[in-house]
Amino acid sequence: MAPATLKTGTRWDNIIQVEDDNRYVIPSFYKHGMRTDAKVFSSPDLIGDVCRDLSLEQVANVATLPGIVGHAMAMPDMHQGYGFPIGGVAAMDPATGVVSPGGVGFDINCGVRLLSSPLSRSDLGNNLEALVENLFKSVPTGAGKTGRIKLDEKQVKNVLAKGSSWALAEGMGYERDLDRTEDGGFQKLADPEAVSARAIKRGSSQLGTLGSGNHFLEVDLVEHVFDERLAAAFGLFKDQVCFMIHCGSRGLGHQVCTEHLSTMAPVMKKYDIRLPDRELAACPIESSEGRHYLGAMAASANFAFANRQCITHFIRQVMKKTFGKDCPIELVYDVAHNMAKFEDHLVDGRMQSLLIHRKGATRAFPAGRAELASEFQEFGQPVIIPGDMGRASYVLVGTQEALEESFGSVCHGAGRLMSRTQARKGRQSKDVVAQLKARGVIARASSREGLTEEVPEAYKPIDKVIEAVKNAGLARPVARLKPIGVVKG
Repeated sequence: MAPATLKTGTRWDNIIQVEDDNRYVIPSFYKHGMRTDAKVFSSPDLIGDVCRDLSLEQVANVATLPGIVGHAMAMPDMHQGYGFPIGGVAAMDPATGVVSPGGVGFDINCGVRLLSSPLSRSDLGNNLEALVENLFKSVPTGAGKTGRIKLDEKQVKNVLAKGSSWALAEGMGYERDLDRTEDGGFQKLADPEAVSARAIKRGSSQLGTLGSGNHFLEVDLVEHVFDERLAAAFGLFKDQVCFMIHCGSRGLGHQVCTEHLSTMAPVMKKYDIRLPDRELAACPIESSEGRHYLGAMAASANFAFANRQCITHFIRQVMKKTFGKDCPIELVYDVAHNMAKFEDHLVDGRMQSLLIHRKGATRAFPAGRAELASEFQEFGQPVIIPGDMGRASYVLVGTQEALEESFGSVCHGAGRLMSRTQARKGRQSKDVVAQLKARGVIARASSREGLTEEVPEAYKPIDKVIEAVKNAGLARPVARLKPIGVVKG
């Protein structure tokens, strides 16, 4: 049988090799300097969209990075980003490889946290609108928005050093929250001294805030359960009220990324690194510049973990005030999707430590991985994949296939179809609010753009993205959630 061919009506039809309906390969001979193939996990329904932006070119560029191990990869939600495509994954040999801030992103440790409640939809009664309003008042949102927590330089450095544990020491959480947070909510490579005074100043008033753009706080219902056993293990049941938080390291992380991109770009010549895109600026992992970035990045990641933990505390306060002390809000899991971390993976028959860049990609480990807390050892890691504010989100579980093929990585969301400018064009926020209400979603935002830029149609259909993930074997669906309340910047 002749191999399948791509039929998108673009130049990529003559370049991409189709392995199957969910795997598309850009061969290493496509571009001078590629050290390996680039593999895209997608589907016939989704692949055409990425043939029309720069994301395929970007994943091919990632394949030129020194020390890359395995394929450069992109997930089904991929779209054009800075340097790396969003949805990009790359593993690096610590001895010969590089670290690239563009492979992590400006919002270091942007991630998603899912909280569960003991309530069903009927328990909310007529309180949904009031609940969304109270959450909006309790969790500061918006670009540059300052929060309820004010810290001095010493206190910010303490957050950078301790991550989620800092919030627990301040009475904002439980020990079990750490077991349900990726890496226990703490990156051990964190070096607070590698974070500039300017970055620290930006972070001093932003802990416990959502920010703007695609960040959100949602009230969700568990609409469908695919795997009763896993759902029960994760504390989920049909028609359950849950909360989803999506945010990261705020202005602090953005400043760290900006500064290190500026530092790395001019010194690449010193290390004889030549790359096809200046946005891929990178330095050897073992170089002083590389280590300095990794220390600052890990510290920023700790800030983001603490940020989501503080927001969790605010949600618990709102729910206790609204429904009483007998309404415990439990953390299901917290996953990062903008990180570079050292992990052990099997390469050519032997375990090897690798620096895994995940930029708009989520860790998806199967049962038995040492990184997982004891309560997940039997089941595998929960994977939280948000969609858009009008349709759905998913809880999945990591697989052995993902571990073997994508270094335990999967998508991070639905992925944008429209730019923010395109999404805003011709839309009024009041109309978006009305359209969402017609879908059964109560929305509150601190800016017009917070709604118009994030309309559901600006994103790929999440069901198709998850179908591609499932069919590729990268993760298994556990539950589908639908939004009923949204708080935006």
